[in-house]
Amino acid sequence: MRKRLIIFDFDGTLGDTRHTIVTTMQMTIKELQLPGRSDDECSATIGLPLVGCFKTMFPDLQTEHIQRCADTYRRIFNENQQTIKPQAFPHVAETLSALKELGFTLTIASSRSNASLSELTKSMGISEYISFLIGADNVENAKPAPEPVLKTLSAMNYEAAETLVVGDMAVDILMGANAGTKTCGVTYGNGTKRELEEAGADYIIDSITQLIEITQIF
Repeated sequence: MRKRLIIFDFDGTLGDTRHTIVTTMQMTIKELQLPGRSDDECSATIGLPLVGCFKTMFPDLQTEHIQRCADTYRRIFNENQQTIKPQAFPHVAETLSALKELGFTLTIASSRSNASLSELTKSMGISEYISFLIGADNVENAKPAPEPVLKTLSAMNYEAAETLVVGDMAVDILMGANAGTKTCGVTYGNGTKRELEEAGADYIIDSITQLIEITQIF
């Protein structure tokens, strides 16, 4: 029996980007003179496409203003990466290496752009382990819709029954479940254990190193 496919979320699962993202959101909000939002209010939207993040925080803003928020965020994020450089979470590189050695195919499905994913995985030293990237600009229907997973399955020639989706937010778990895969939530990211449980995660882990055990049983 061939080894299986693992689809990772990026922010909060592989990349420790919370500080950079929250700082960028708050700088965007300040520049555009919008009402302030707390760290927790900002981080609660991580995992959504940018437009969705700002729609969630400012539901009364018109579409053109939401798009301006997203465009401003992208500019500031690119600037902030030089001074607030995101890092991979501890043990991510060695865990991905071990999974690759075991024969698993590893991919990423994220709500950030494909170009950003490519840049960040390279800067974090994990791009060599990743066989395929799906960004927000590669799909019409973002998480929790199953499209990112379904497109990955098609591109990599796997079935849902052979696949595990790993993420830190409820939208990641729902995306996998909606595509018919097994799901694994991680508690060290931006979501809570309760949120992952309520979303129906098949497995929940506190460290990415525990994923090695999960892959023996899923």
